[in-house]
Amino acid sequence: MLLSLLILFMLFFLLIATNMPVAFALGISSLVLLILHDLSNINLFITASFGASDSFPLIAIPLFILAGDVMSTGGIARRLVVFAEKLFGAFTGGLGIITIMASFIFASISGSGPATVAAIGGIMLPFMVKKGYSKSYATSIVASAGSMGPIVPPSIIFILFGVMSGVSIGGMFIAGIIPGILIAVALLIVNYFITKKEGFAKEEKSNLSDILKALYDAKFALFAPVIVLGGIYGGIFTPTEAAVIAVFYGLIVSLFVHKEIGFKDIPGIFMNTSAVSGGVMILVGAASFFGRVLSLERVPQFLSESISGISTNPIIILIIINLFLLLIGMFMETVSALMIFVPLLLPIAVNLGVDPMHFGMIICLNLTLGLLTPPLGVNVFIASRLAGISFDQTFKHLIPIFISLIIVLALVTLFPQLTLFLPELLK
Repeated sequence: MLLSLLILFMLFFLLIATNMPVAFALGISSLVLLILHDLSNINLFITASFGASDSFPLIAIPLFILAGDVMSTGGIARRLVVFAEKLFGAFTGGLGIITIMASFIFASISGSGPATVAAIGGIMLPFMVKKGYSKSYATSIVASAGSMGPIVPPSIIFILFGVMSGVSIGGMFIAGIIPGILIAVALLIVNYFITKKEGFAKEEKSNLSDILKALYDAKFALFAPVIVLGGIYGGIFTPTEAAVIAVFYGLIVSLFVHKEIGFKDIPGIFMNTSAVSGGVMILVGAASFFGRVLSLERVPQFLSESISGISTNPIIILIIINLFLLLIGMFMETVSALMIFVPLLLPIAVNLGVDPMHFGMIICLNLTLGLLTPPLGVNVFIASRLAGISFDQTFKHLIPIFISLIIVLALVTLFPQLTLFLPELLK
């Protein structure tokens, strides 16, 4: 058991160290162990890999990615920013508030952290720097606001967790509302104190007519999450069907209402979505095979017994798991880590009486924080590249922001009702 586990993970991390894509590293390390131990017929590789991708709920992932791409290039993200600017610009830290609120709304369309950073950061970063905000702070708040992408529904990682665990995807979407709001509130509080201390400039106060005009211009952008989430929560359509509707809605608004893209732009948008989605689906297949090999080696049972030997107190175990996942998030991309560690950790939590939906939120929050931590820190790297600064220049302002998000994680871990209240209420 221990030898097999050592071979598997040493080979996996060795392959990762050679810059091999995670999906290939997962598949090769699993295949080597399968061949060495003759654990099963080699057909397991085919059935596990392709069977994992043959899932109706998983179709929602490329569709939500496509919807986010369409709405980002079609002017919807820009209109959200203008509306938030008119509404919040005159407050202390107004541009930070605009970034946070626009990211929150765009997250409810895209379901992705990096997509939110790219869409909102591409607009806000030059504007914030022009208005006197330091590049360090502008980069930090844009990257951090993007962390709402995987938590505010609809969320790509919620879909993956639901498929892997059997937990209702619609339920996970509802459960993400309060944690998403908590992240936004934490960012708003930190933004207020930092901008007040640094003395960043305020925007001029907008009059009511400017606000109403911006609201009218942004009406289709604001209506998108109402259609998508309202339809899911109202039982009108499934998350996958909602993703289809989001794509068509984005195309109709962008092509015929805003007219900021033409039919000639659609192939490029589809190609970009295909590249991103294809990578995700290959990873899903490889991670499923990896998980099947771990199950044959009885690794989940071994881990469950080992951790249970430390303590039977669910809070202590959850704290240990939190620390472990925060470390993993520093070195592994969110979807990869989710696919690998959910099959290992979920049985442990369930055996301790932790609700699977609550545990899913803990895992997703932990791995989302990995979008901000070096050496991987995808959100920070995207924002840093947009701002033209290095990763380490963001640390001054990123550290207090990260601490505030750790507090949110602690609250969600210690108080399950923050996750479970709305799903139970709407059930």
